[in-house]
Amino acid sequence: MIRQTPSLLRSTVVLLCTLSPLVRAQEIPGSRSGSPTAQSASAETADPAISSYSPPSEQLRKAVAYCAARYRHFFVNALWGILIPLLILGLRVAPRLRDWAERVSSCRFVQVALYAPLLLLALAVLTLPSDVWDHTLERRYGLSIQGWVSWLADWVMNLIVLLIVATFLIWILYAVIRCSPRRWWFYFWLASIPVLLGIFFVQPMVIDPLFFHFTPLRASQPALVAELERVVQHAGMDLPPERMFEMNASSKLTSLNAYVSGFGASKRAVIWDTTLKEATTLEVLFVFGHEMGHYVLFHLPKEFAIDAGLVLVPLYVGFRLVAWMVARWGQCWRIRALDDLASLPLLILVLGLLAFLTMPAFNAVSRYFEHEADRYGLEVIHGIVPNQGRVAARFFEKSGEINLADPNPGTFVKIWFFDHPPRPERVHFAATYDPWSHGQKTTYVP
Repeated sequence: MIRQTPSLLRSTVVLLCTLSPLVRAQEIPGSRSGSPTAQSASAETADPAISSYSPPSEQLRKAVAYCAARYRHFFVNALWGILIPLLILGLRVAPRLRDWAERVSSCRFVQVALYAPLLLLALAVLTLPSDVWDHTLERRYGLSIQGWVSWLADWVMNLIVLLIVATFLIWILYAVIRCSPRRWWFYFWLASIPVLLGIFFVQPMVIDPLFFHFTPLRASQPALVAELERVVQHAGMDLPPERMFEMNASSKLTSLNAYVSGFGASKRAVIWDTTLKEATTLEVLFVFGHEMGHYVLFHLPKEFAIDAGLVLVPLYVGFRLVAWMVARWGQCWRIRALDDLASLPLLILVLGLLAFLTMPAFNAVSRYFEHEADRYGLEVIHGIVPNQGRVAARFFEKSGEINLADPNPGTFVKIWFFDHPPRPERVHFAATYDPWSHGQKTTYVP
């Protein structure tokens, strides 16, 4: 399945080429209410074992068609995302907005506060057709049931939050460019880290509730929480029931998912209500084990640090490329210098393009951590869930069919699009990972 990064943070990151997949929903979904009784456990383990991903033929054809359309959308939207800032540069929209902001105030902060939202609003309006196109695709294939009025309300809310976050980052960007024209790329990188960490911290409590409703899992699924606590105890992790939530994804979506987000006081595990409806309790224990793995194995800070290191490369290349372009075409575009606010469309063009080209590197890091979380999930539920590999494989098969996962992605598709292992790989790994039967040592959980 293709990553489903929260659009606010993806937009902010692509906009300024900052820390790419830092805050993302983890793709693993979960369970149906109720505790795993002896009867349900025996019924589940009596199902035929699944060793390879093989959805029904009709669902297979639908998934292939959907994924092909999704990949086309991605590259067409990427091309359109390149043409938009070029159009704004060619029409000299940015210099006009800059001149207006400078006439209103001589304060640089006020100038940014006036200029940046208007320019970003113009970019958002120009990208609206591609957003509508994407939502039309999701509705056509039944992955979204969200009406257009609700979708537009979410689009506006997402835009408002994006304008607030991006304007602040743009103010920081131009402040460091003025202070250090040759090392701004490094200082902006340093300055953006605490900002994005702050967003990461408040997102579960402030941003996510703007789009979905969250209910404490203990209130909606008390029996399930009791079973999840067994997994928590086996892992030796501190995750109280107050930090387990159900999200009303079914108000807009039909796909299955679950994720972890936040850190410290905002740390929480979230399961979509679509997952609770479609999956079994034993399956959700595996899903929950996978999500716990991200915390127990420190995947979030590790991935943050790796991504932070990786992003320095496109920032430095962007610094060199933008300086050359300003020297060559700045007069034509009415850009006085790099610290001129009118250079923002050029920065968006260059840094956004570099962020696009470096996606495979970030995806590779994420795929590794997701694979290890699968391993941890299988190990932590061993002794709690009978035939844990069979349960996990069946869940991957079920969720893949519902989510229209690509049944056979090629190498290029995997490298470019997937921040989780492809569905066939996950099914095979879950079905075959069994160190206990061979007397081998487990990797994470004794």
